[in-house]
Amino acid sequence: MRTLVTGGAGFIGSHIVDLLIAEGHDVAVIDNFATGKRTNLNRRARFYEIDILSPSLRQVFAAVEPEVVFHQAAQMSVKVSTDDPLYDARVNVMGLVNVLEACVETGVRKIIFASSGATYGNPIYLPIDENHPQRPESPYGITKMVAEHYLRYYARDRGLAFTALRYGNVYGPRQDAYGEAGVVAIFARQLLTGQIPTIHWDGEQVRDYVYVTDVARANLLAATAGDGCCYCIGTGIGTTVNRLYDLICAAVGVRVTPRQAPRRPGDLRTAYFDNARAARDLGWEPLVPLAEGIRITVEACRRELAPDAIEAAVG
Repeated sequence: MRTLVTGGAGFIGSHIVDLLIAEGHDVAVIDNFATGKRTNLNRRARFYEIDILSPSLRQVFAAVEPEVVFHQAAQMSVKVSTDDPLYDARVNVMGLVNVLEACVETGVRKIIFASSGATYGNPIYLPIDENHPQRPESPYGITKMVAEHYLRYYARDRGLAFTALRYGNVYGPRQDAYGEAGVVAIFARQLLTGQIPTIHWDGEQVRDYVYVTDVARANLLAATAGDGCCYCIGTGIGTTVNRLYDLICAAVGVRVTPRQAPRRPGDLRTAYFDNARAARDLGWEPLVPLAEGIRITVEACRRELAPDAIEAAVG
């Protein structure tokens, strides 16, 4: 299968690339390194440095001729979206439309879209499933919901198949520790380097933390199933930030009392997801337990950080 991964030097995108290559598929990557890293690039993938908003994007698609596109490139921060809604919309809506136009013009069969559980807003029932009303409470969640409407339009009127995956809180190796989205990476790096992490609100807000390789597997399964549908991709288990912090402390081998800070704009109280539809239609279920995923992530952080910085924190 000829594939193209937008944002393939990013956190989730690079894991999708690795899985595709491991499964024997032909892979091309586009990224502009706004958040992606060159160190994440798989050498066996063809790489094109380009922004998804570029008018030249179609030329890249024409050169690659992908059958399936995995669209991971995005503005992914709730805080950035509340600080600069125009930028958020430009990347997450106009960027998507540019990708969709390139797909149609070059005969792409299907696009797999990285949507978000943020499209639901504060839930009216739990666990959240695909039938739950979408009432996003941040510009980020709004743009992801709008993107799903564009996908339906292009499927109906342009013949481009799609599957949208509404991610829970994805974590794992390679996650960016700058910004609020990667709380596991943030806490792990801070604890490993002797810093004191900050927990916003009271720490009792609940999230559904799903390991990145499980998410990559959902993307690959969606390439051949689930046309025209949206799926919740989570574990079905809600975990408080306080509990998450305790698990990270245990994996690092320290106990540090965190600082407290006010609630951030756009933060939700509780969200976790029913993945029964993904299990039924895609044959997907999460395989990596939270404690194990955190252990792997912390060990990856240890390898990335300078040995003397780690010694200062834990020695």
